[in-house]
Amino acid sequence: MNIGLYTDTYFPQLSGVATSIQTLKRALEKEGHNVFIFTTTDPHIAKGTVEPNVFRFSSVPFISFTDRRIAFRGLFEATKVAKEVQLDIVHTQTEFSMGLIGKYVAHQLNIPAIHTYHTMYEDYLHYVLNGNLLKPVHVKQFTKAYLKSMDGVIAPSKRVESLLTRYDVEIPIRVIPTGVDIESMNGDQKRDVRPELGIKPDDLVMLTLSRVAAEKKIDRILDLLPDLIEKFPNLKLVIAGDGPDRDLLQDQVERLTLEDYVIFTGDIPHEDVGNYYRMADLFVSASDTETQGLTYIEALAAGTRSVVFSTDYTENVFDSVEFGKTFSSQNEMKDAIETYLRAGKNKINPEKLANKLDSLSAKHFGNEVVDFYKETIASYQDKEVKHD
Repeated sequence: MNIGLYTDTYFPQLSGVATSIQTLKRALEKEGHNVFIFTTTDPHIAKGTVEPNVFRFSSVPFISFTDRRIAFRGLFEATKVAKEVQLDIVHTQTEFSMGLIGKYVAHQLNIPAIHTYHTMYEDYLHYVLNGNLLKPVHVKQFTKAYLKSMDGVIAPSKRVESLLTRYDVEIPIRVIPTGVDIESMNGDQKRDVRPELGIKPDDLVMLTLSRVAAEKKIDRILDLLPDLIEKFPNLKLVIAGDGPDRDLLQDQVERLTLEDYVIFTGDIPHEDVGNYYRMADLFVSASDTETQGLTYIEALAAGTRSVVFSTDYTENVFDSVEFGKTFSSQNEMKDAIETYLRAGKNKINPEKLANKLDSLSAKHFGNEVVDFYKETIASYQDKEVKHD
């Protein structure tokens, strides 16, 4: 099968969406499919760099998300490339520039198009004029309009499926949680990153790894830190990643006089992420806006337990305290963190972990997506026959 993935966000940009697309691409290619990435240009890629099966189109930084980009041309060039590689299906990963180009290409080539709904935009309205311009009803109208002429949509979790149902989306919806490339997470580049972060071997380490932005609620973890340090004086919090709220969080660290206990790493290369999870005694996320929870699964793949905000999706992942705990309040988060820090970093039962990871693996993810592709193509062809 020849598959076109259309996205505004792709490596070297670091995000859950970029990771999800890379994981899907590799999983599909391992099963013998041809995958072509249609995405935006990136200033961090040197001119003349050859990226096999990756086609980049002129772009500019996206308003309010300057670390993300939006294409401003490429409609006809993308169609020409898609014809040359003989795409069988278009799979869009964004509702914006490259997503619209993907829809146009599918229409021109008379092939089906499906979409993955990655982002709960209602959680991000504060980025646009502090939430004074766009309201949830506008998100519903926009989403319905984008999906109306699509042939199917993937929801990474039940939470997203419920949202799309509430939006009265009428096309087929398939819940397919994003998998994790377990081999990549536990690859050849293993090393101890504690020394370069100035962390002692006997220090307790909490890790949070994400875009450093308001919706990730990292400030709530910092609020708990003074009390936690009273009980665990050798505790360190590593905030891995970068983003618009880094300065605000550094100010909060200074106000709480936590400079000796909090480490900001900045962006981490994707191939190094596994080393950060392995370095930690516990992964913590206070974000209540996750649709995929990739970081939770990555931590689990590296053998590190998690304490994360409770959603329908996380309850399925953390169905045993051996993997981690979920919480719904600050007190619950604090209690869960204390429980794991007291217990220390004991190894998760290997057999139990292997069974859990198998259901969350990139291979399983890829197979589920391919099944949806095949059903969508068959349904599309049936419609075409009836139409004729």
